[in-house]
Amino acid sequence: MTDASGQILKSEMTTQRPLAAIVLAAGKGTRMKSDLPKVMHAIGGKPMVRHVLDAAASLGAERIVVVVGPGMELLTHHVAPLPTVIQTEQRGTADAVRAAIPALEGFSGDVLVLYGDVPLVRAESLARLRAARAEGIGLVIYGMRAPPSSASGPNAYGRLVLGPDGTLDRIVEFLDANQDERALPLCNSGILLADGARLGDWLARVKNDNAKGEFYLTDIVALARQDGLKVAVVEGSHDEVAGVNSRAELAVAEATFQSFMRESAMADGVTLSDPSSVWFSADVKLGRDVIVHPHVVFGPGVTVGDGVEIKSFSHLEGATVERGAVIGPFARLRPGTQVGEQAHVGNFVELKNTVLGKGAKANHLTYLGDATVGAGSNIGAGTITCNYDGFGKYRTVIGENAFIGSNSSLVAPVKIGNGAYVGSSSVITKDVPDDALAIARGRQSNKEGWAAGFRARMAHLVKKKG
Repeated sequence: MTDASGQILKSEMTTQRPLAAIVLAAGKGTRMKSDLPKVMHAIGGKPMVRHVLDAAASLGAERIVVVVGPGMELLTHHVAPLPTVIQTEQRGTADAVRAAIPALEGFSGDVLVLYGDVPLVRAESLARLRAARAEGIGLVIYGMRAPPSSASGPNAYGRLVLGPDGTLDRIVEFLDANQDERALPLCNSGILLADGARLGDWLARVKNDNAKGEFYLTDIVALARQDGLKVAVVEGSHDEVAGVNSRAELAVAEATFQSFMRESAMADGVTLSDPSSVWFSADVKLGRDVIVHPHVVFGPGVTVGDGVEIKSFSHLEGATVERGAVIGPFARLRPGTQVGEQAHVGNFVELKNTVLGKGAKANHLTYLGDATVGAGSNIGAGTITCNYDGFGKYRTVIGENAFIGSNSSLVAPVKIGNGAYVGSSSVITKDVPDDALAIARGRQSNKEGWAAGFRARMAHLVKKKG
């Protein structure tokens, strides 16, 4: 059973065996051509390995161990406080899992093996592996039907060879498979769930007598069969278990993730008028009856309340938008921004670390940085809070029902009182009391007849030069 976000409900897991997870993340990712560890590249604004760790945690894993390669201090720091172990040599997946076993000393239960570069697997899909184990299956493999080719080339996944009774007989790696085996449709994702009490023994018995000279984790299937245990296959979607080894595959995974997010949002009551043009981060939360127009980007850390309308070409990151507000078009909400109920943020308005109170409006061409705007206040076009002096950031506080005239500059730190007015084009450097009118601009001077005389002089000069 899952909740609305697809996470496994805790009550569902109480009757199942304790769970630990080993996440393999030691791959160098040479095809990524990057100084960043492969699994640190982001999908939906979140590192791939973090997607995997979150799935394991939401499944109820009591212990999680991450296997890294030498020199991956950045990755070790990112996953902390989770423990990491180093696979000193790239000798295959069984060798990588074997490196993690000592970190699970004292644990009694099932062990789930996941991959840091397989970021889209869902907790509810992994729960099906746990359900199979609960029925007495000794080892459970996550299988899928991969397309004939992908961004990285032809389908080179290992093949799942089933026995007459429908259980898994063995897994054959693509390089070791014959023509008939390569034609089998069911492929190995690499993800598996094993009895932790037996896993260490199986790993110790794995040999490297294969085409690559590596210790294949897939060989434990045959060992489990030798021990008289049934091995089952839980079939899932290829989209969830496609690995990422190159920039091209990263782009494919991102597209798949975006599709998942759009489908989930619409299923939860969000209107996307052009779904394919809306971009999501992994942690976006949208309420019911939210309307999102084309070409909107949700960066990390965005929460949107019920009934909000977000118009085209708006960009939101690290922001909270409360019920009934209207955002955009062409609005930018930066981290620390809170937009209150029924508030309006209009075209070419940027808010950074700003609280816009209930019903307040900033509809045109405005920058509000490090500011608090009270309920019902109106911010005129071209208003700027001057919050930075080259060394520090300072706050502007605008009270309730205040009116800031167009093209005004509010030099922080400064306070504008409740109900106060600021005249257009003012540069405000001192606090304005409640209900006061502040005007801070040069006095206008009109010179009667000057324009006509100027035109006459210019006409004479042009005629003289001609």
